[in-house]
Amino acid sequence: MSRFVLLSPNGDFDQKLRAAVANGLRGSVQTIASDILPAGPQELFALLDREQPEVLIIGPDVPYDEALRFAKVFDVQFPSLSLVLVSDVDPEHLLNAMRAGIRDIFSPQADAAEIRVLLERACQSFATRHRGSETQDNGNKGLVIGVFSPKGGVGKTTLATNIAVGLGQIAPMGVVIVDLDLQFGDVASGLYLNPEHTVTDAVTPAAAQDSLVLKAFLTVHPAGIYALCAPPNPVDADHITPEQVSRLVEQLSHEFQYVVLDTAPGMPEIGLAAMEQCTDVVWVSAMDIPSLRGLRSGLEVLRQLEIVPASRHVVLNMADPKAGLNVRDVECTIGAPVDVSVPRSRAVALSTNRGVPVLQQSKKDPAVKSLRQLVERFNPAWRAQAQRKLHRRVVI
Repeated sequence: MSRFVLLSPNGDFDQKLRAAVANGLRGSVQTIASDILPAGPQELFALLDREQPEVLIIGPDVPYDEALRFAKVFDVQFPSLSLVLVSDVDPEHLLNAMRAGIRDIFSPQADAAEIRVLLERACQSFATRHRGSETQDNGNKGLVIGVFSPKGGVGKTTLATNIAVGLGQIAPMGVVIVDLDLQFGDVASGLYLNPEHTVTDAVTPAAAQDSLVLKAFLTVHPAGIYALCAPPNPVDADHITPEQVSRLVEQLSHEFQYVVLDTAPGMPEIGLAAMEQCTDVVWVSAMDIPSLRGLRSGLEVLRQLEIVPASRHVVLNMADPKAGLNVRDVECTIGAPVDVSVPRSRAVALSTNRGVPVLQQSKKDPAVKSLRQLVERFNPAWRAQAQRKLHRRVVI
């Protein structure tokens, strides 16, 4: 099987690609040396003796518009395949390419080492999306991760955006973050986005009945994730019902491997409706008594309502040993163990003000390490290992 297929008449790049694959990657390369792309998947697969590759590399020397047309068809019919575009494009074209289903873009001048890294990432994306499609074929959905806090000001949106960006590195273009703080949400500013469409558009009857229409209302972020931001006018939130939110989250869970929900502080009806759709809940608290008591009260209310998801992750944010409390004090106060403690960090504060999540950058910081630990809890490999450990403890 040809794991990689190159669609390009450029012989020099063909040799460089083959050298990159030969020096460290499993599989072979098959090249279709033409600047005219096949009409669709079936015509391409006929040229490949009906084999389906993992990664399609388009270009160089293939017209940009033709590459996008080809990518759109494949993204609809074979969404698990990884499409990579080889082209020197500007940022505007980058977003258009992502919307068309392109998973990654690199320059024709990239050296063999850079190409190898990008292809490894494309193969990881294929494996992740392929597992996700098999899961959905079995009637299951993607993970729905809700980020909640009874009180505001604890860094909930910062955690939610970093979770989404971190998961985007595990499942490129397989993540969507939804801002359900419909009146005063900050996901748009947290990701430095100026969205054309918002949740208001996503809950319309047309979007609720057709997931392709819904996807058209999502905003692409350069980190390889999608975002659905809160409406700019708080008044618009009054016209969105809990039932519409439930339907929206349900739809997205069938289309994406990960759905990250940033919710409003407290327990409004919209938040409770979202929580009922969640597979995982991230509870966030700061290291102060009012926040901790609020979290304890909120957890108790939700236990009484019997709507707490089984997978719970308690995050102590902005942890500071000088605050007069330690982790044991926190756990005694809320009546639950702390899963991840994120220390107070100047790097996180700066990244939030810039609208660039700290996990989008390559920074060495204790808070970054903790955030990556949190993201890893939603990695299928980590969850499978955690389940095995739990099973062994139960058996023993």
